[in-house]
Amino acid sequence: MSAIASYRALLRIVGPAYIVVAFLGRIPLAMSQIGTLILVSTATDSYGLGGGAAGVLAVANAIGSPLAGALADRIGQRPVVLVQSIAGALGLAGIVIVTSDRFGSMPAILTMAAITGFAIPQVGPLARVRWRPITSEEEDQRRLVDAAFSYEGSADEASFVLGPALIGVLAILAEPAGAMLVAAVLLGVFGTWFALHPTSDLVARQTTHGGGGAGAMWTIAFFVLVIAQFSIGVIFGSLQTGSTVLAESEGQAGLVGLIHATLGIGSVIAGLAITALPERILYATRMLVAALALLVLSAPLLLVDSIASLVGVIALLGFAVAPYMISNFALAGILVPLHRVGTAMTLLAGATGIGYAAGASIAGRLADDHGHTAAFAVTISAAGLAVLLAVTANRALRNAIPVNV
Repeated sequence: MSAIASYRALLRIVGPAYIVVAFLGRIPLAMSQIGTLILVSTATDSYGLGGGAAGVLAVANAIGSPLAGALADRIGQRPVVLVQSIAGALGLAGIVIVTSDRFGSMPAILTMAAITGFAIPQVGPLARVRWRPITSEEEDQRRLVDAAFSYEGSADEASFVLGPALIGVLAILAEPAGAMLVAAVLLGVFGTWFALHPTSDLVARQTTHGGGGAGAMWTIAFFVLVIAQFSIGVIFGSLQTGSTVLAESEGQAGLVGLIHATLGIGSVIAGLAITALPERILYATRMLVAALALLVLSAPLLLVDSIASLVGVIALLGFAVAPYMISNFALAGILVPLHRVGTAMTLLAGATGIGYAAGASIAGRLADDHGHTAAFAVTISAAGLAVLLAVTANRALRNAIPVNV
C-alpha cells in the first residue's frame, strides 16, 4: 500500500471530522505556553515573571500528562479527557483573570499557571493510542498504523507552528487576554469533542479487556525512548532560546515565532513522507539515521551570524525532527503492553516538555554570558546525545520483543 493510499484509508475509516477535531484539540496546548508568556509579561511588565509562568505551565503539563494517561489506561479516555478539557479551558481563562490589576500577584499567577498546565490534555499522544484499535479489523494494519503515526507526528509539528502564530495574530487583534480566551474556547469545544468521539469507546474496550498482551512498561528499550524524547525537547528549548537571542540582537524580536516556525514546516513535510519507507526498514534504524541527521544538520548553527542564515539552517534541520520523533513514538506503540500505551505516549510527551524547559534554561544562562552561539551549542550537544542513544541502544531496540503487532 502506497503512502497516499494509506492516508486515504485512514481518512475513510475515521472520517474527516475526527481528523479535524483531533488536530484542533491539540492547538490550545501549543498556544498556552507562549500565550502565558506574552499575557503575563504584558500585564505585569516583567519578562521574568512571564517566562516563569510559562515554564511552570510547561513543567506542570509534563508531570500531569503521564498521570492522566495512566488513568485513561485504567478507566478509558472519555472521562479523563472530558474533565481535563473543561478544567484546562477554565484554567486558561483563570490565567487571564489573575493577571488583571485586581488579582495580579506573583503567587496567584504561578499557581494558576501550574493548575492549568496540569489540567490541559495531551491530545496528540492520546490520539496515537486510538489508531491501533481503530485499524484492528483492517488487513494491512501494520502499514496503516505506521501511516497514522507519521500523520500524528506531522500534526503535532503543525500544531506547534500554528499555535504560536495564532497567539501572535490574536494578540494584535484582540489583545493577549483575548488570545488566551480563544485558546480556552478551542480547548473547551474541541477537547470535549475529542473526548466524546466514538473512537474513545474503542480505547475503553481495549483497556477493559486487557488486549495487547502482558508485560512491564519500564524496559531498557522504553527508558531509552524517554531519554531520546528528552533530548529532542532540549533541542527545541535551546534552539528557540538561541533564535530569540539572535533576533533580539538584530532588533527583530517580533520575528522569533516565524523563525521557529520554519522548523515545523520541514518537519511536517518529512513526517508525512516517511510513511513511504518500506516496512523492512526497522524503526530502530530510522531512529539512528534521523539522530545522525539531527547532529549533522544542527552543526552549522555554530556558524550562524544572521537571521537569514539561521532560517536556512533551521529549515533543513526540521527535516530530521519528525522522523526521529515518529520512530520513538512508533517503537513505544509496539513495545509497550496495550493496556499501558496511554501512559507510555504521555510519558514521552512529558519527557519532551521537561527537555524543553531544561534546554531553554541551560541555553538561556549560557547565552547571557556568551551570546546565541553558546545557546546553539546546547542544541548540538543534545543532538549528540540523541546519536549516542541511538547507537548504543540500537541492538536493544532491534531485539526488544514487540507486544503490539
